Amino acid sequence: MSRVDFYVLQQAGEDARMHFACRLAEKAYRLEHTVHLVTDDERAARTLDELLWSFRDGSFVPHDRLGTSAPEAPVTISSAPDLPESADLLINLAAELPPAPDAFPRIAELVTSDEDARLRGRHRFSEYRNQGHEIETHKL
Repeated sequence: MSRVDFYVLQQAGEDARMHFACRLAEKAYRLEHTVHLVTDDERAARTLDELLWSFRDGSFVPHDRLGTSAPEAPVTISSAPDLPESADLLINLAAELPPAPDAFPRIAELVTSDEDARLRGRHRFSEYRNQGHEIETHKL
């Protein structure tokens, strides 16, 4: 079973989720982990791709998009349901659970403070719990 970390953000909106995802991916990369970020659609994946280059001054997160070539970077991005075979950390920015959560030792779920995001987060929390995953919640 995977360990699932729910990061509950004080901010609202998709921008807050995207920026936190970049920070989390950078931290995992610096700890020499492989990371995959999954979004709901191609537009969000493109936005995340651009943001990883510029989310903060001095940041460097080498990354590739799945499906463009054989990714060699330690951080990859795709839109659901395309996922790599494995990564140390899956950052789920999609509305639904990944199709094979057990393929990833750790999964990060990012939940913002807006009501709709919180409801979707609670739903995913219940699904992970029902599947028997170890869950941790971090209020930020």
